Order: sequence, then C-alpha cells, then structure tokens
Amino acid sequence: MNLSSPSLSWRRAAQFLLLLAAGGGLSDVLAAEIALPTVGEVRPRAAKEIASSSWSIGAETLDRDYAIYRNYRDYLGPLGAKRVRVQAGWAKCERERGVYSWDWLDEVVDDARAQGVQPWLEISYGNRLYPGGGGQGLGDGLPSSPEALEAWDRWVQALVTRYKDRVREWEIWNEPDLVSPTAPTPEAYANLFLRTASMVRGLQRESRILALAMVGNVDFADQFLAAVQTKGRFDLVDAITIHGYPRNPDDTTNIDRLNAVIAKYGRAIEVRQGETGAPSQRQGQFALREIAWTENLQAKWNLRRMLAHRGRDVAFNLFTLSDLHYTYYHREPGDALRMNYKGLLATNPDRTIARPKVAYRAAQNVFAIFDDTLKRIADFPFTTTALRGLALHGYEQAGAQVVALWFNDAPPSEANGVTLVELTLPKARFTEPVLVDLLTGRVHALPTSQWKAGPEGVVFSNLPVYDAPLLIAERRALPLAEAKTP
Repeated sequence: MNLSSPSLSWRRAAQFLLLLAAGGGLSDVLAAEIALPTVGEVRPRAAKEIASSSWSIGAETLDRDYAIYRNYRDYLGPLGAKRVRVQAGWAKCERERGVYSWDWLDEVVDDARAQGVQPWLEISYGNRLYPGGGGQGLGDGLPSSPEALEAWDRWVQALVTRYKDRVREWEIWNEPDLVSPTAPTPEAYANLFLRTASMVRGLQRESRILALAMVGNVDFADQFLAAVQTKGRFDLVDAITIHGYPRNPDDTTNIDRLNAVIAKYGRAIEVRQGETGAPSQRQGQFALREIAWTENLQAKWNLRRMLAHRGRDVAFNLFTLSDLHYTYYHREPGDALRMNYKGLLATNPDRTIARPKVAYRAAQNVFAIFDDTLKRIADFPFTTTALRGLALHGYEQAGAQVVALWFNDAPPSEANGVTLVELTLPKARFTEPVLVDLLTGRVHALPTSQWKAGPEGVVFSNLPVYDAPLLIAERRALPLAEAKTP
C-alpha cells in the first residue's frame, strides 16, 4: 500500500493496516477502506454454459489411483474449464496379458463429456507385465523390448479404437526429458512417439497429436524435432506441451525458448502449457517444494500464471483438480505417503473431498470470464505512476473491454495490501467500468470521480493494484450475480 497516496488519510491508512493484520482480504479493503461499493460478484459458469475456451483442468494420476475420479466428479463441470487432461494408463487398462479393463476410463471420459468437458488423453506409461515394458510412473522408462513394444501397439490401437468417437486429442508420454536413471534419449522418445502417432493418425485421421509433455529441457526438444525432421514426419506433430513451475508465475521464458527451437525447423507447431500450478501448503517433494505456501498464495500464483499465458494466447492446463496421494506400486511397507497439494480441492486421508480451496473459486472466476469470445487486443499500451513492474493485457468482447492488471516483478506475497496508482489507457473505451477481484469474485463500482475518458484515452486515478490480477471491465462484459454475504 502506498501510504503517501492523497486518497487516504493517515488515520484511514492505520485502519487499513489493522484490517489486513486481522486477516482482511482485498475485497474487504476495497469495500471498507477505499470506498468502492460492491455491486455483485462473478457468476460461475459451468462448462455446459460455455461454448468454447482454451482452458483445461488436470485430472492426472487417476491411472495410479493417486486420486479417485468419482470423489471429485461433481466439482468438474461447475469449475468451467472446457477440457480435462487424463492419463490413460496402460498398466491400469491391462492388468492381465491381453485383457483390457476400460470401466475406469469409460467413467472419466463419458462423465466429463456429459458435463461439457472434453477429455484429452495422454498415452502412457509402461507396463511391468512385459519384460522391458517400462515403468508405471514418472521417469520410469519407456517400453523397449520387442515383446513389450508389440503389446504397447496392441493397447494403443485398442485405446484409440475405443475412444476415437469421443476423444480427438492425444498426448504421447509424460515428461520424457525428466532427469532420471531410466530417462530415454531424445532419439528413443522420438521413435516411440512416431511409432505411436502413426497408429493414432491411421485410426483417426482428424486426430490432433501432442508431443513431449516436457519438463522444459529445450535441448531435448531440439533433438526430438531433429529426429522427426529426419523421418520426414512433422505431419504427426500438431502441438508440443510444456510444463513449468517457476517461483515467479509470470516467468514464461520456457515458452520463448521452445518457440525459438521450433522456429529453427520452419514449422507452425502450437505450444501449449500442459501442466502447471502451485501447492496450497508446504510439501517436501515435487515442484515448488519447501516453500511456505498457503491457500491464498496458491490462488494468487495460479491466477497470475493463468493470465500471463492468456495474455500471450497460449492454451493452458491447470494442475490439478484434486490433491494427490502418491502411493506407489513398488512401495515398501512403512513408506511415508507423499502428498502433492496442488489440487484446487482439499482431500481427506481416504481421498474423498474435504472442500474446495480458495484457488477453486479463483479459477472459476477466470473460466467464467475468459472464454473464446473474449479476444486479446494485440496492441494495448498503458502508462502508470506505479513504481513496480506492472503486467497489463487488454481484451474485447462485442465492443466491451476487459483489462487485466497486476504487479509482476516478484512472486506473490501473503499480504493482500494494495497500492493506489494512476493509470492511462490510450486505447480504452469504457462507459460503466467496474473493478473485479479475481480471488473472491467480488465486483466493485468505480466512481466517476476516479476515472475519466478524454482525447488521451481513459485515465484512472487512485486505482488499487496489488500482486494478483484485478480486472477493469465493462460491466456488461461480465457474468454477474448478486453478492453473497461473506
């Protein structure tokens, strides 16, 4: 908060700090201390209400039972994401040689589609039923023996044949560039990818095939693409998915590096963010570990990560819907359970759902507003009195504008205090702008005393900004509902 702001007296500033110390959220501050009245809240839109969007939610690890789909299915459609990432799981489908069990995957695919959410299936991992069959989890190795590869082919063909009327996008393997003793070489992965992609395309001509699902090793991607080029099969690579868990969620340099590698080959290959998200509490394993996370920090990190990619028109998969209970097939008795708290839903010890986290509601707000009808404005300049780095992106829907802005020069902090700034938007057009707090969904009026339209554009004064996204939006661009009592 900028205590020297002319809009706040020292007495009001002290009250503001006391409110924050008492745990007040941003919307409390906006309504009580900066005198922005609440006019409603973002109305969540279920996936069935949204025609199309680029958002996806993760339903990973169901193939290893680290989460249970039926426990969280009721939260999927209401979230508002239009796609869901699912690992098809060879080892769970084929537990007896030559016998495929599809019931678990049928449940996910059919129920998700019934809720308006389109699954995209990842074809992985290995299967220990076969010597040289590869491992059943992350970094455990590819199938490599002739017998295992023949069994892999049979499963892939059965998988695509079964779901080709319901699934169009197929991702081949997960994080082959992960550093591990059994990690494949780029050439070995390329061979499995091309072998698998050829079968998929042969069975489903209109399929879209996603490669790599990579941790972020661009040298691995470069060597993979070189192998694809040697085989003359760029027709099998529709997109490359990349994962990423930077400390600052606005860091998208891995996207830039991957695009630079792709450019060397002169091909138009989509880059998609395939897996990313923050935990809600400290965890000792997995990405973003050993950090004192809270539910507030998780939601702020996720919001910034989502809108940093949306500001670049990069499709995005948020990891993940439910907290994950990592129990391994090869666990020894007495091994401690490894928890991954990146879910939008908190779980009980039996993997049932305890409650939605702050991040669930925050994601609902984004999915409700940023569908495919809201188009990014490529050139949307701004000037500001803010002394911190400011991310700002403009969007438009049927003539109604939405502007997303937040401080992006450091990772989000636990505190939700704001700084009041002046902001000039030369290309903005507003008739009834409101301010949206994406953490809570609260929508606040912007009095005419705090904004004016003129030859230089629209100027906002005493505008609150902090280190998570706020929206300045034309009121009619928002799905609105009456605000609930906190």
